[in-house]
Amino acid sequence: MKIAILQMTSGIDPAANTAALVAAVHEAAKGGAAMLFTPEMSGLLDSNRERARPHIVPEEENAVLAAVQSAAREAGIWVHIGSLALKGPERSFNRGFVIAADGSIRARYDKLHLFDVDLPTGESWRESNAYAPGSNSVVAQTPIGMLGLTICYDVRFPALFQALSGAGANVISVPAAFTVPSGQAHWHVLLRARAIENASWIIAAAQSGTHEDGRSTYGHSLVIDPWGHVVLDMENQTGLGFAEIDLAQVEDVRSRIPVIAHRRAIPFVEVRQ
Repeated sequence: MKIAILQMTSGIDPAANTAALVAAVHEAAKGGAAMLFTPEMSGLLDSNRERARPHIVPEEENAVLAAVQSAAREAGIWVHIGSLALKGPERSFNRGFVIAADGSIRARYDKLHLFDVDLPTGESWRESNAYAPGSNSVVAQTPIGMLGLTICYDVRFPALFQALSGAGANVISVPAAFTVPSGQAHWHVLLRARAIENASWIIAAAQSGTHEDGRSTYGHSLVIDPWGHVVLDMENQTGLGFAEIDLAQVEDVRSRIPVIAHRRAIPFVEVRQ
């Protein structure tokens, strides 16, 4: 099964980002992909919260989402929007969507783990100031298999990935806007580890380059097979990449190293001093 992955440099104008997403939906369909994957914050990437505020609206008012639903329906292709910033009752949500080829929303996932950190570069990120965390993990049936949903910083929490593969996921998506320093150090090794630990395909659509708000993201959108081999690395280029997903590889790897069948509940750890 062929999939398409969009690596983009989202900016502060949702209309421009929407145009890029809609074009990618049609290009992916023409390229024979059954499903398109886009990065975290595909519709708006702006660290200036005052400037971004007018564009962060409830789901039912989000023009980016509506445009991608319409494009998916026109092109006859499934789309996983990595995430959009959406207004909530108190704080916003960093929410991903699985959209079917008829334009309907089949699944939603709100990012569980929020990135609050001060980096050696001087960058400071406090996602929890603006965003509320999700409350549950999500697996969705898609044409390419049972798809487990995560977003960016979630990749550092293997228990989430174990929950997804334990619930039947054989493909797991990790849309991201990784910083450059952490990407250089950890991106490839974390994603390969999650693929190996869960004997699952990993599809990680990423933001790349220097953005209008001044931040830089690492890029290197990846597709990794269940054995941990990188089958697609888009490095720093923007645009579409294509890869073939073979679910038979999942069964083959899980039969050779049955990590899911061998999992055990971890008992309380007794600490003695």
